[in-house]
Amino acid sequence: MGDFHQTGVITTLHRLGDPGVERLENALLDYSSARPIALVLPCLLSELKGEGLTGIVDVLRKIPYLSQIIVSISGSEERVAYEEMRAFWDGVETLGGQPPTLLWNSGSRVQQLYARLAEEGLDPGVDGKGRSTWLAYGYVLSTEKSRVIAVHDCDIRSYNREMLARLCYPTGNPNLQYEFAKGYYARVTDRLHGRVTRLFVTPLLRALKAVLGSLPLLDFLDSFRYPLAGECSMTTDQARMNRIPADWGLEVGMLSEVYRNCSLKRICQVELADNYEHKHQDLSENDATRGLHRMVSDITSSLIRNLASYGVEFDAGFLNTLTAAYVRTAQDAIASYDDDAQLNGLRFDRHEEEVAVETFTRAMRASGLDFVRDPLGNPQIPNWNRVTSALPEFLDQLREAVEADAVGPR
Repeated sequence: MGDFHQTGVITTLHRLGDPGVERLENALLDYSSARPIALVLPCLLSELKGEGLTGIVDVLRKIPYLSQIIVSISGSEERVAYEEMRAFWDGVETLGGQPPTLLWNSGSRVQQLYARLAEEGLDPGVDGKGRSTWLAYGYVLSTEKSRVIAVHDCDIRSYNREMLARLCYPTGNPNLQYEFAKGYYARVTDRLHGRVTRLFVTPLLRALKAVLGSLPLLDFLDSFRYPLAGECSMTTDQARMNRIPADWGLEVGMLSEVYRNCSLKRICQVELADNYEHKHQDLSENDATRGLHRMVSDITSSLIRNLASYGVEFDAGFLNTLTAAYVRTAQDAIASYDDDAQLNGLRFDRHEEEVAVETFTRAMRASGLDFVRDPLGNPQIPNWNRVTSALPEFLDQLREAVEADAVGPR
């Protein structure tokens, strides 16, 4: 029997049996006149050499319902690298027969636009997935061609047509009236993956509830089965009004903004696949600037700042209490996952799991102390409503820069 239980404060759309990908795709094609869909793909040039992107491109050659595909690329200032990426997407077309649009974050034209924002006091943040995704949203808004934006990573090794159709369906179907949908899935091979979700985000949320009591934002975040999933879809209105971090805090920051700006009845999570495989990050326990260590630091900063915006007070004493509660909650989670792995015949190294929790604890505490010293810290990227209010011509300039890059060198 499939899992069809509804838990938490948002609707969960499950994968029950064989849904028939052709049925979903035909429905999205029918809905495309009322809800045209743009697919945003934040992508590093280094991913050209990965197996994930090759499979994604092969699948997208068969997708009939997308009105736009925007590949937001980072990683090189060389024109030859941009051309290499463009050639990689040959054969992929949108519903209107157009090739994907490449947004070159490292190109001189886009860099000038980033500098213009900074001059106006609208700092777009450092180079990263958050900024790359945010700028792609701006390009979609500038064209006024789509009403829904779907976004996913470019390192998915188990990508298929059903995954994308299920991601787009809740927001692409006007009869369902969802404004935001978050993907979720299991991540299992011969062992359990998803360490940051399993051993940090979920235990931390539950530790916070144990210390602070039930808070609506915490209940909301804890309703998501995979809050760090890089896959979501939303209406363009949500993309216009939400502020997001530029760093690894993107997913938690986005969920916090959606909670602030959207009715719970218009938010859902959707099961995309039975299992999901993508590139695994190193723990990097001795280097706080890399890997999962850096990811946890950014996530902690985003979560603390969002809780503070609702009146939660953080000081060193509170941080000590929270740290102790988190460690115990995470250790209990390790015991549960060990039992689960044994029942299912999976590999499980308790020492590695404990090392991960120790690393996450150091990262969490360091980020918490940074907040105590500087509560403002790095600001989120301004939302597009503020950008267009300050610079009414900016979206037009962005569209022109992207089109000029596509024509040839400056």
